[in-house]
Amino acid sequence: MTATSARESEVDGTYAWVRLAASVLLCTIGGVAMWSVVVTLPVIQAEFGVARGSAALPYTLTMICTALGNVVMGRVVDRIGIIRPVLMASVMLFLGYAAASQSQNILQFALASGLLMALFGASVTFGPLMADVSHWFIRRRGIAVSICASGSYLAGTIWPPVVQHFTAAYGWRHTHLGIGLFCLATMLPLSLLLRRSPVARHAPSMAAVRTGQPMPGLSPRTLQILLIVAGVACCTAMAMPQVHIVAYCGDLGYGPARGAQMLSVMLAFGIVSRVGSGFVADRIGGLRTLLLGSAAQAVALALYLGFNGLTSLYVVSALFGLFQGGIVPSYALIVREYFPAKEAGARIGMVLTATMLGMALGGWMSGVIFDATGSYRAAFGNGLVWNMLNLGIAALLLVRSFGRRAALA
Repeated sequence: MTATSARESEVDGTYAWVRLAASVLLCTIGGVAMWSVVVTLPVIQAEFGVARGSAALPYTLTMICTALGNVVMGRVVDRIGIIRPVLMASVMLFLGYAAASQSQNILQFALASGLLMALFGASVTFGPLMADVSHWFIRRRGIAVSICASGSYLAGTIWPPVVQHFTAAYGWRHTHLGIGLFCLATMLPLSLLLRRSPVARHAPSMAAVRTGQPMPGLSPRTLQILLIVAGVACCTAMAMPQVHIVAYCGDLGYGPARGAQMLSVMLAFGIVSRVGSGFVADRIGGLRTLLLGSAAQAVALALYLGFNGLTSLYVVSALFGLFQGGIVPSYALIVREYFPAKEAGARIGMVLTATMLGMALGGWMSGVIFDATGSYRAAFGNGLVWNMLNLGIAALLLVRSFGRRAALA
């Protein structure tokens, strides 16, 4: 067996699944940076004496920097592989949390969260890992990418109650320092499981399968732009419940601990949705999965407008997680279907950057709307409008894809 054929045999093989497991763990650990700022939002607001919109600044900067990092590190991974960026991310997460624990004002805290934790830390454990995993699977690419993407939701399931507990028991400063040490101690050894370079670099014949077929009537640039706009729209809508559910429960009198539990429930069901959407995508494709998830998310947002009781909020939060979890992985699958494999890291990074920017925009916008109106009702309505934009783009692309199938037939 030649070296190339040996590496091709690893596609969908045992090592590919081991690598996927390591990637999920790295995504789960590194994803803490995107969720700890949500849980500590009320505490940080009280600590530094700022308005709700200003208290959301660390989250907004974290999402913006994670977004930029997905593009920058996606290009780096396309060139040098994933191992060195992951090693760097583990160190930067430690430094970021250590710096945040010593911050004296909201700006220092936001800069530590965005520039250190997110730009060169959490960003590596999202889009770049998803792109890397996509090179090691063909028959099961949908489920593999979805499982990898579920790491961010697994982070959202595990970390909020953990951060809430330690923040209440030991304060947010000690909690942040502890998180940084944990990231360093766990991510460094896990990264060693990713030492082999992507199969696509050694097996172009395999990399060419199920990829690179253009969409009729749309240039690659136009398709990329539409995916970027769709990513911004869906996650601007998604951010309202995910970013503000803890504060929302506090305003309703249920307390931040209940909000943290709802966030955990939401993201736990999001894991189910992401894994399930992978099975669905392997059968119906990324575009149909995106359309299905977008429509379901719109239903869940509408339910938030009608219910605000404690039990009903738990139920609606669970439904929200179950309905929208498959949206983000769908973008990675669409990119792999319509663009060359050698561009996967950069192009997936650009689309996921758009989703991060959408989360940042939605988190900030919801805080501003709350400050202006005194309630979150208008913020939920704003999210629903953005969701309809995403739904329209998904429908347009699906219609365009029919021409491609006809040409291939």
